[in-house]
Amino acid sequence: MFMPGHLSPDPLADDDLCFVFRNNALLVFAGEGDTRVPARSEPGGLDPAGPQHYVGQLAGRHCYAAPVAQEAPAPEGMEWRDLRSLFGRLDETVFGVAGRAIQIVQWDLTHRYCGRCGTATEPHAGERSRVCPGCGMVHYPRLAPAMMALVRRGDELLLARSPHFPEGMFSALAGFVEPGESLEQTLAREVREEVGIEIANVRYFGSQPWPFPHSLMIAFVADYAGGELALQADEIEAADWFTIDRLPRLPHRMSIARWLIDATVNEIAATRG
Repeated sequence: MFMPGHLSPDPLADDDLCFVFRNNALLVFAGEGDTRVPARSEPGGLDPAGPQHYVGQLAGRHCYAAPVAQEAPAPEGMEWRDLRSLFGRLDETVFGVAGRAIQIVQWDLTHRYCGRCGTATEPHAGERSRVCPGCGMVHYPRLAPAMMALVRRGDELLLARSPHFPEGMFSALAGFVEPGESLEQTLAREVREEVGIEIANVRYFGSQPWPFPHSLMIAFVADYAGGELALQADEIEAADWFTIDRLPRLPHRMSIARWLIDATVNEIAATRG
């Protein structure tokens, strides 16, 4: 179980987990056996390129995050691995902590100066923010909400693929919330823009933090309400209605897209008896 935190405990322990990043790459042991994050005592000799951040506690072990220089070599027996490539390789909870850690590190590195007046910012002692001593502007970690819609037409599911998806993989539709929009307005707009149809009867399913980048995925099921498929050329490579007995390649089982699809498939199957 992970318990998030901001204030670092004292004293530090050698078996605390250390999430060290070189740009978007996480330092891990990735040889034979399980891929794992090193303990604080293991990546000796690496000099941090920014402050160390306390992230929280995982199964009784405190977790820290820190950046290192772009040219920093990996210690013996360890590797720099792009965080996205570790999806499905790290334990699911550990991957979630790593996603939290990289977002905190990147936010801190990109908010050293105030975007309003240019003054150097300072870390707030009591919360996760950086404060400008010049104009008082408070800078919090960035978060971008993204909507996901699985559209049903009777027993059929609308699945689509983006050009950057792995070969043959289809998923639910998704897109970011724009200023001034409600979640429901975002869903209707994104579905209309990407595949040209209308939706109704929107039902909330669940959410998942997603660090690629700084996102919160918020998933819904919606019913088809009209229109013919008309694909947005630069966003959608293919889309179709699928019955549950002829589904294409689906996203990884650790993703909310897969949870959403599997839950809806099970619901349809249950109604068939």
